[in-house]
Amino acid sequence: MGRSHQSFYNAIGDRVTSFVKAIASYCRQKGADVPLGIIDDSWYQRSPGLAEEISAGGIVARLEQGQVYIALVRENRDPRYVLPKGGIDRGETIEQAARREIREEAGFSQLEYRADLGVRERLTFSKKTWKKTHYFLFVTEQVQVKPSDRRVKEVRWFAIDALPDMLWPEQKALIDFNRTEIITLIKQPSD
Repeated sequence: MGRSHQSFYNAIGDRVTSFVKAIASYCRQKGADVPLGIIDDSWYQRSPGLAEEISAGGIVARLEQGQVYIALVRENRDPRYVLPKGGIDRGETIEQAARREIREEAGFSQLEYRADLGVRERLTFSKKTWKKTHYFLFVTEQVQVKPSDRRVKEVRWFAIDALPDMLWPEQKALIDFNRTEIITLIKQPSD
């Protein structure tokens, strides 16, 4: 896709984000429930007694002509993008789970570990469980991939400076917060 097309889609994504935030704000002002799928601050407030779930995922990046690209996943249920992540199976380490989830959701099997990027917390999509997700940074040379997860509609590369609208604000914040470290680590030669 050309740069002008990417700019066009980013502009549309920004407008959709603004519209979604306006709907959420209006619902809160009227005392109404915010519709499912609109991610606002309520997703980041833990209620007492909620069960906790641990998951793992990561930022998959590659270097092309000096530019760092990030792979994002778009699921069938939402037009916005997410980082690949999911639950931890019995007997797996957190990093092993991240690698498996990235392979299933995004199709990347050739991953080189670069860093632990920390944990982000929020409610699950059903809002019934508190989720703690451990994120790692991986580099790959794979470009064309095929995920095995049928819920995934698309895996796409975006320049780190031109990311699209993302479903989960904490994932975008994770990338933004670690941007300098991501660029530095991805531009380092492999061991």
